[in-house]
Amino acid sequence: MVRKTPQDDLDELLEIVAARPDGVAVPEIEKSLTDEIPRRTLQYRLKLLVDAGLLNREGSGRWAKYRSAPADAPSSTIPAAEVADYAELIGFSEKARAINDYVRQPLLSRKPVGYNWSFLEQYQPNTTFYLKEEDRERLERLGKSQTATQPAGTFAKHILNRLLIDLAWNSSRLEGNTYSLLDTKRLIEFGQEANGRDHIEAQMILNHKDAIEFLVGSVEEVGFNSYTLLNLHALLSNNLLADPAASGRLRYIAVGIEKSAFHPLEMPQRIEEGFNLLLAKAGEIENPFEQAFFVMVHLPYLQPFDDVNKRVSRLAANIPLIQHNLAPLSFTDVPQRAYTEAILGIYELNETALLKDIFLWAYERSAAQYAAIRQSLGEPDPFRLKYRSELKDVVATIIRGGAGRQEVGAAISRLSAELIPADDRAAFAAIVEDELLGLHEGNFARYQLRPSEFRAWQEVWTKS
Repeated sequence: MVRKTPQDDLDELLEIVAARPDGVAVPEIEKSLTDEIPRRTLQYRLKLLVDAGLLNREGSGRWAKYRSAPADAPSSTIPAAEVADYAELIGFSEKARAINDYVRQPLLSRKPVGYNWSFLEQYQPNTTFYLKEEDRERLERLGKSQTATQPAGTFAKHILNRLLIDLAWNSSRLEGNTYSLLDTKRLIEFGQEANGRDHIEAQMILNHKDAIEFLVGSVEEVGFNSYTLLNLHALLSNNLLADPAASGRLRYIAVGIEKSAFHPLEMPQRIEEGFNLLLAKAGEIENPFEQAFFVMVHLPYLQPFDDVNKRVSRLAANIPLIQHNLAPLSFTDVPQRAYTEAILGIYELNETALLKDIFLWAYERSAAQYAAIRQSLGEPDPFRLKYRSELKDVVATIIRGGAGRQEVGAAISRLSAELIPADDRAAFAAIVEDELLGLHEGNFARYQLRPSEFRAWQEVWTKS
């Protein structure tokens, strides 16, 4: 089911309860939900509906049942501010609540601040920890995959099609992009832009797709170094900046943060110095979750690029997770307002508690989303894994060349001779043939083909 706003989730609950006029308990409601959610989240949403007079609650504890309120009963809509207040839903700590209260004050009530150099300088990798040991251990239990002992990136490669859609949609959504999940799926898989939407929104999502493919496809080379971060920025900012030359380049102009009392660094030399220090410290961190969170904190705070800094930080946070074959962080269900306020807490207070609570909650949601996928995955085929890039190149070359069924055998033999050792060519050819036979409009994107290229080949293939 496509989710556009939290109101969609509340509407689904109203429909489930309305279909059971005799009343329904929480366990039965859980079974009817489109998407599995934590019990605490469900109870919070039911309370909102009861408080608004849209549902009646009978009984208490495990015996409580919910019924639709009578048509003539006084009721109200859920206040937008209440739906957006996720403090109870996520379970903010007292410190996180204090940060949240501060950044919700009017801008004029908040103290103007500049970049605090010591915030980064004082962090000592593997000595300083933003995440407690019990948090790091819990996240590893949640995110560990059956491919943990396989080469870096194996799990991400297995779920790449799903990851492209989930992460591209959620990260874009946090920037205010209005594409739905279904719109995003159609754009990524078929190249179809949504009607009535600005082209800039499609560009943002497609940039995410390219950036995610870069991280997963180049897992052996990527890391916390200038090559990775500059190219990640170039991909995410492609065709989106006022100055195209600023893509993949450190900032040398002053920037402001909308609705924030924070003023980032302005001197290009200091920005470069901070960027290099940030990368050096990030690269030394041993725990992948601490590493991911460190980047989510310090990349937006430094503002090393003209724009698109938060997007870079969200994808960069996935680098250690991909490398360690852990479930990725796709920011599933993270409210835009909560994330924005957490980043303001970093900017204006150098306090991580609010972002930390959101990070922990978000990773739990993402890990749960990929748990079913992990269970359905068999052991990866080591042969396919060994020749993954060659397989991708050969299939894409054959399709772009428009080879029909009569010519494909010769094309595979010719291309295999250039790439594959003699002993493995027969097995490799069989896999290529299987891939070609199994290609359809829902999976050709993994070969980085344009829809026009795939359709042109499909016409030749079906006629031959």
